[in-house]
Amino acid sequence: MTKTARQALLLDVLRGRAVRTQEELVEALAEHGVEASQVTLSRDLRELGVVKAPDGYREAEALNAPLQQDQLARALRDFAVSMEEAGNLVVIRTSAGAAGPLALALDRSGLQRIIGTIAGDDTIFVATASASDAAALRSDLERLR
Repeated sequence: MTKTARQALLLDVLRGRAVRTQEELVEALAEHGVEASQVTLSRDLRELGVVKAPDGYREAEALNAPLQQDQLARALRDFAVSMEEAGNLVVIRTSAGAAGPLALALDRSGLQRIIGTIAGDDTIFVATASASDAAALRSDLERLR
């Protein structure tokens, strides 16, 4: 098995169940026919950005999600003046010069409905896949604000 395939399997295992020790990871990989030493596992975990949390090994991004949501909520309260839907877009008006920081918070938030953002000086276009996604996103953002 290639390193890339082993690391992909490792992430699948971690996303599928709680794993508290490297020994459990070795066993989980062995269940899928992959033999890996703890040295290899340690290197893979480091390269993948996996950290040991109180409840077991987790991707660092998953641990940062609540922090990113808090930052988005703060940015919405500080900068958003209004929000409205336009087809598959959510158009957010901000105070002058504040569109960039709010768009960055939106991009980093990890919200599933957001495809991407375009920011001007005081306006942000947030692209979603559909008008219904735009409506749901606007509702989610209003709740955060």
